Amino acid sequence: MDDDRAQAKLDQLETVLRRDVATRYTSTGFETIRFAHNALPEVDFAAIDLSCTFLGRKCRAPLLISSMTGGPSRAEAINTTLAEVAQSLGLAFAVGSQRIALETANASGFSKDLRRRAPDVPILANIGAAQLHDWKGVEYLNRAIDMIEADALIIHLNPLQEVLQDNGDRNWKGVLNRIEEAVTALPCPIVVKEIGCGISAAVAVKLNAVGVNIIDIAGAGGTSWAAVVAESASPQKSRNIAETFRDWGIPTAQAIRDARAALPHISLIASGGMRNGLDAAKALRLGANMVGFAGSILEQTLQGRLGLQVQFEAIIEELRVTAFCTGSQNLDQLRQAPLLIDRHC
Repeated sequence: MDDDRAQAKLDQLETVLRRDVATRYTSTGFETIRFAHNALPEVDFAAIDLSCTFLGRKCRAPLLISSMTGGPSRAEAINTTLAEVAQSLGLAFAVGSQRIALETANASGFSKDLRRRAPDVPILANIGAAQLHDWKGVEYLNRAIDMIEADALIIHLNPLQEVLQDNGDRNWKGVLNRIEEAVTALPCPIVVKEIGCGISAAVAVKLNAVGVNIIDIAGAGGTSWAAVVAESASPQKSRNIAETFRDWGIPTAQAIRDARAALPHISLIASGGMRNGLDAAKALRLGANMVGFAGSILEQTLQGRLGLQVQFEAIIEELRVTAFCTGSQNLDQLRQAPLLIDRHC
């Protein structure tokens, strides 16, 4: 079973890279949002401050290199690249699911070497909510944190993927109670995130009520995990069912707005279809504290540190240009920048 899971992770990675598995008719919603251009910005571009504090550590920009995984055979290379780029640029990063590493003796890619490579930036561990039923208390959660000296633990929600894929975890009864137990017992913050279908305001409120203060809405408009499942599903009936849900989910922009309106003081991470620094700026303007990138940086990640670093340098520069052209000296001002067209903001 562990070998099957490892191969499935590798197959999913290849599918995301080689096939068209983006949503078809559901967009992030960012295309409807435009900043009002400021022809007299009255700011010094070189002095624009994009820095922030996340999980008690200073970041040079409000960006999270988000969770990616390819199973044990790819984890070490991927996580090493993420750690080195995050440290170099002063960004936060999250590892992919640690399930296989926790359930086997193969911890390749999930070791304290990541903290050695990234001593100054936030590192986030990662496990699946569906597995909380099977694990003994918080033992595995603490192991996930300790093995990489993480600053926080992500518990990811992926009910659509699980219900569609072969041998998926379909019993989600009591998961919220298990999350509450983890919040109470663990020594570090819990981050709850979706993987591309979005977290509604109602669910965000439920999570906050049990003590979750950091939520990654991970909305729709980027990679569709239903489409990923459809690529490998068998028989044809299962493939057709998965394809039906290709565009399922809450668009990222809408999920940010709704969660921020419902929970004004929560720490909100926006991910799901992020392509560039302008998207990041729009997410921050809608209410995000941090912005996560995954699918759009996957290819560069697999090519190694140099390509990924160049890509993130461009994202940071695009975010800085947006700040400049809205007359924003810092992130607080960017979050108040005037918008055109979108009257919901």
